[in-house]
Amino acid sequence: MIGPGVGARVMVATRPVDFRKGPDALAALVSAQYGGDAFSGVIYVFRAKRADRIKLIWWDGTGLCLMAKRLEQGGFKWPGIQDGVMRLSAAQLGALLEGLDWRRVHGGRRPQAPQIAG
Repeated sequence: MIGPGVGARVMVATRPVDFRKGPDALAALVSAQYGGDAFSGVIYVFRAKRADRIKLIWWDGTGLCLMAKRLEQGGFKWPGIQDGVMRLSAAQLGALLEGLDWRRVHGGRRPQAPQIAG
């Protein structure tokens, strides 16, 4: 799967949304309900009432992208349902998309250039 880069900003809408909505309607929802900008490059993640469905929208610089996934078995491990959004790391999003428990993924260390003793 093609995934987000290490520095990607990921925001999860914790309340289920109507999964008949397409990318434009979800982008309008980002602005109206969450005060965000769907055209900023942030990845917005949405869940359906059924825990086995997920949609993502993001702006890739040339257009608004939509990704949808339905698990064949089991369900995604969603955060508790509440109003608003929560932030995930790119690694946590990768775990969520695989159906794994994203809460077990901790933020990794940023790569550092080796220090040359002088």
